[in-house]
Amino acid sequence: MSDAAAREPLRLVRWTATSGSNMNSRAAVVIHGAGHDWRASAEGNGAVDALLRAVNLALADVLGEAPLLLAYDVHALSEGPSAEGRVNVRIAPPVSAKGERSDGRFSGEATSTNIVAASVEAYVAALNAMLGAGSWVGATEEAARLRGEAGTEPDPAEAEYEHGTKIDTTAWFNR
Repeated sequence: MSDAAAREPLRLVRWTATSGSNMNSRAAVVIHGAGHDWRASAEGNGAVDALLRAVNLALADVLGEAPLLLAYDVHALSEGPSAEGRVNVRIAPPVSAKGERSDGRFSGEATSTNIVAASVEAYVAALNAMLGAGSWVGATEEAARLRGEAGTEPDPAEAEYEHGTKIDTTAWFNR
């Protein structure tokens, strides 16, 4: 495994979230790592919670169970409608982690004008920090190998939405 792969084993390919006052929030994610696309959807208490739950479900084969969310902070970097916000996330390994994998605290940070996007990106950055720690290195590759799908690259047509295409999120969730 290259040094770059050890530092950034996961890449958030795409995500979607729906939320409203008269509905449960739902989210779906596609995360690429170790030559495999990890996909899941989930419901949650708001768009951010649904996204983090979807990430955890997508990576269940890698992590075993969800990491512990220790801190989630949002900071406005300026004022106005185009202001960016910085999201900081801090996690600990899953309770089920054994031995050296049970140690450590890992942080991720992302900045965007879209706080929902920054939230899921910061969470994936924290997971990358954890998966780059010595005892976790290779966990993504091992999970992909066990699935028998290592070595496949994401289909570029699936990885990005076509410009100008209207996305039917209900169909996206149901596939």
